[in-house]
Order: sequence, then structure tokens, then C-alpha cells
Amino acid sequence: MSRIDESKEFIPVRFAVLTVSDTRSLSEDRSGDTLAQRIEDAGHVLADRRIVQDERAEIAEILREWCANPDIDAVLSTGGTGLTGRDVTVEAHRDVYEKEIEAFATVFTIVSMQKIGTSAVQSRACGGVANGTYLFALPGSPGACKDAWDEILKWQFDYRHKPCNFVEIFPRLEEHKRRK
Repeated sequence: MSRIDESKEFIPVRFAVLTVSDTRSLSEDRSGDTLAQRIEDAGHVLADRRIVQDERAEIAEILREWCANPDIDAVLSTGGTGLTGRDVTVEAHRDVYEKEIEAFATVFTIVSMQKIGTSAVQSRACGGVANGTYLFALPGSPGACKDAWDEILKWQFDYRHKPCNFVEIFPRLEEHKRRK
């Protein structure tokens, strides 16, 4: 159950959206559009948006670039999370992660099961953290992007969400780098 503590002030998060596709352009990118619109509608900032081919090294390079950018707090990618030979987004994400958020995949599967039944087993959606930046790999369908945002990410990226959320632990994501 999601609860918002109205006594807390909303804190906007700066997102980048990456669409992984061998065939789409920005004008045809319905999944990227879905994420961008939801990010802005929630009061957050769309800091960057790109499309990249299904190439593991290229995807990882953009993720690393965004993780090094202090103007980006979180990255949402869409596409390339399936089972085909060209689906390499998950592998690229895992090349970058310092820590994986295993429960994201589980919760996303539960949400998907309610919408598409056992077909949810074909998604390899995942999440992680690198260089103080959250990264999530979502399937390439607008419906899956809506489900991930509306049911999970919208709440976790709202500082007012109780009992806890991703925003409140931003300052602690890199505490392992502090001197002792």
C-alpha cells in the first residue's frame, strides 16, 4: 500500500530515459514517450533522453556516462529485456551496476502477472545502483512502462512516500566511498 505524507515537501528527481531499439526513432518511441510524460506529470525533471541500438557496449557506455553526470539521479531504459538474441539491455545494466535491486524484478513480475498473466515470465526487467544513480531496465512496451511507473517507480521516487522510498536514501548510496 502506498501512502503519501503530505507534511513533507516533494523533491523532484532528475531522470534520463534510454530507449533500446534497432528500429525506432524518437518520433515512433511510444514507450519513451510514456516514461517521459509520466516523469514530468509527477513533477520530476526529464534531464536527457536518447535512443540506442541493441548493442551491449553502447548501452553500457551511455549508462556510465549518465551515472557520472551530477545532473542525472536516475535512469530508466526501455526495450531489450526479453529473451531474443538481440536483447542485451539487462546484461549492459549488470555490467554497470555496483548493486542490484533484486526485489524490483520480483515486484515488477507480480504487477505484470496481474495484467498479462504468465507471459510476465518472459520479462527480465531489473534495477540497480551505480555511482549514486538508480538504473532500471524496463520492457519495451508502453503498457509495461506504465505498469512499472504507475505501480512501483512513481511511489519509490516520491520523497513523501511511506514507509520508505529511494529518494530518502540518495545521500547514503555512496557512503562506502567516505573515508573512515
